[in-house]
Amino acid sequence: MNYILPLHIIFVVTWFAGMFYIVRLFIYHTEAEKKPEPERTILQNQFKLMEKRLWYGITWPSAIITYILGGTLLWTSYGLSIPPWLLVKLSFVLGLTLYQIQNQVIFSNLQKDKFKWSSIKLRMWNELATVFLVAIVFIVTLKDTISFLWGVVGILLIGFALWGAIMIYRKARKSKKAEEHEK
Repeated sequence: MNYILPLHIIFVVTWFAGMFYIVRLFIYHTEAEKKPEPERTILQNQFKLMEKRLWYGITWPSAIITYILGGTLLWTSYGLSIPPWLLVKLSFVLGLTLYQIQNQVIFSNLQKDKFKWSSIKLRMWNELATVFLVAIVFIVTLKDTISFLWGVVGILLIGFALWGAIMIYRKARKSKKAEEHEK
């Protein structure tokens, strides 16, 4: 039983790693749509392969194992009397799971060459996993209501900071493209 918690943490880390990287691949895959042929086809075929290997080889298995180990920890540690902080954490885990399901939809569309999200929208979407990570880590480590409220404030501030950083990056990228176009 002493091995369940470390294994749970390891698979949480690999799950998040998969979640962070898959959306980056979606961004690059989407941006490859603007490349000329044959570069576009070569890149998109490579991204499809990379996405498939990451998604089905790491991300989904890690999520499933995380749930199994987490459920085991939950049952052995708390039974039916789950503390309030853990219910809040589980609500964020549910949010992360819904995020993954939406990523599955994006993945399926990209595998069929359907580009429904822009790269900038995907960049913003990618930051949502960071918000889930920060929320879950703070809730698990602090475990009390006052700290949780401060954690929520922190999560919101991080979310706004990430959004601001994306907007600054977007403007810088547009300026650079405009300069290159003028030359």
